[in-house]
Amino acid sequence: MKEFNVYLNSIDKVKNFVEKMSKYPFDIDIVSGRYVIDAKSIMGIFSLNLENQLTVIPHTEDEEALSKFSDDIKEYIA
Repeated sequence: MKEFNVYLNSIDKVKNFVEKMSKYPFDIDIVSGRYVIDAKSIMGIFSLNLENQLTVIPHTEDEEALSKFSDDIKEYIA
C-alpha cells in the first residue's frame, strides 16, 4: 500500500483535491492522527486540522492507476 504526505492548507486546495479524488473508482483515505476520512468528502476533510501534514492512502494495487494518482496529487505533496 502506497502512502503520500500532503498539505491541504487552503479552501481552494481542498476543493481542487476533492475534485481530483472523485474521479478515481477506488477508495482513498486521508489519515490525520487517529482520524481516517474519505478523501472524496469535502466536509470530512474540513473537519480535520488542515495546518498539519495529512497522509493520503489510495486503496488500489494497479500500478498504472497509482502512477496517474501520484501525478494528480504532485502539487499537494509535502
